[in-house]
Amino acid sequence: MAKKVKTLKNFEKTFEVNVENKETQTTKIKIINYDTKNLTETEITKPEEYILPKAKPTVSWINICGLHNIDMIKKICKSHDLHPLIIEDILDTTQRSKIDVFENYIFITMKLNLYDKNIKSLLIEQISLILGKNFVITFQEKPSEVFKPVYERLLNAQNKIRQMSADYLAYALIDTVVDNYFHIIEAIGDVIEDIEECVITDPTPKTMRAIHTLKREIIYLRKSVWPLREIINNLQRKTCPLISEETEFHFRDVYDHTIQVIDSVETYRDLLAGILDLYVSSISNRMNEIMKVLTIFAAIFIPLTFIAGLYGMNFNTAKSPFNMPELNWYFGYPLALGIMAIVAIIMLIFFKKRKWL
Repeated sequence: MAKKVKTLKNFEKTFEVNVENKETQTTKIKIINYDTKNLTETEITKPEEYILPKAKPTVSWINICGLHNIDMIKKICKSHDLHPLIIEDILDTTQRSKIDVFENYIFITMKLNLYDKNIKSLLIEQISLILGKNFVITFQEKPSEVFKPVYERLLNAQNKIRQMSADYLAYALIDTVVDNYFHIIEAIGDVIEDIEECVITDPTPKTMRAIHTLKREIIYLRKSVWPLREIINNLQRKTCPLISEETEFHFRDVYDHTIQVIDSVETYRDLLAGILDLYVSSISNRMNEIMKVLTIFAAIFIPLTFIAGLYGMNFNTAKSPFNMPELNWYFGYPLALGIMAIVAIIMLIFFKKRKWL
């Protein structure tokens, strides 16, 4: 069952992180075979309908959306002689991003981050990719349009992707996954600006919850993008026989993008730490202001309370002339009030000169 971590809207529902994705109920397989001149698309629903990709120069992209039909996925994987542990990693959606290089294929698993504007949620799911000599297999937990830009490029016969081999298709797919991180970074940046403004103008406990939730989301991003950097670093280092020299050069560009995402994530994490300190300082300053006002009021009323208490003792003046003769004065009461007012004004002037007000 999906576990979701919620934040605020205007903080409360800006993000909703899907940590463990729900099991997709259907498995859709789309096969695209193409070369420099022709492109064909096929969709299958049964394992027996799957046919191994043709030999070069045709390149095949097998996109599998949904991991529910385990039998079909195992059938396709075994037809390409994939190791049983690789099949297990594909079906395990909690797998850490990694790369395994074999003699005939390369296995890559990575985390895809998408921001759903309709439900205002940050979705995290696993993408697995198999690169062979003339084919690429991608496994998605559920259908999405993340690879739509790659598909649209394939439809254009003049596009470079149609002129290159399967390794360039794998590059295009990985580059699309990395580009999605920039959309998330941009959305998080907007939220950080709103939180910072709220901390400065009107910090509340709700703001504190928003800061902690956003910090947790950035941790999810960091856990996703750091292993991806290692994957792309291996792909650009001439250690993979299935990657051509030209495609290695393109992977260097993707590596630079990954570094930019990591730098942005680290920067936002430091910003949130600074905003948290600013929140604590703002709350402390507000408390100090409140305590200062209360202290001033208490300081003003201390001598007034003394005067009121003194004249509230009511010693009988008939017994002794020293027993508060002011109690029998005609203007005794107005005089006491006047003294209290004068004392209060003098103390306010004193506080003002000392810049306590």
